[in-house]
Amino acid sequence: MNFSKKNHEHKNKNVIDVSKKVILSVAVIAALGLTSCKNETKKETETTTTEMSKDMAMTDLSFGVRGNCGMCKNTIEKAANGVEGVASANWDVDKKKIDVSFDDTKTDAMAIHKAIAASGYDTEKVAGDEEAYDGLPGCCKYDHEMMMNQSGEEESDDHSNHDH
Repeated sequence: MNFSKKNHEHKNKNVIDVSKKVILSVAVIAALGLTSCKNETKKETETTTTEMSKDMAMTDLSFGVRGNCGMCKNTIEKAANGVEGVASANWDVDKKKIDVSFDDTKTDAMAIHKAIAASGYDTEKVAGDEEAYDGLPGCCKYDHEMMMNQSGEEESDDHSNHDH
């Protein structure tokens, strides 16, 4: 009888020790969890502040870029988006016009013109790089005299440049 009573007391002591360890472990994990949540909240606040200051420095710009097709669109937009500070670039195939939004504390309009020209496409201010142009696919070989930055109206309706 004594043996089983001691064994039972020993088990109870082990259960209490294990319970204490479990409670302590849970308390440590909870403390770590709360601490890490506080850090995440601070990071979100900092990010939001940074994004707000970026919005205030954004500049929107539109200018003409010669090109023909969807492949041109991809190349032109990739070139513009490759400039540090450019947030978005969208080239309109029909109007031959690009709309760019950029952080004017990191870049300027001429850097974007030069990047697009380096990919082989003429812009309103910079002629496309001839070697890059020669490397473009056949469908992307645009007419160097084509109109750019058009309003989207039909050109055939405009007869002001010749007599009838």
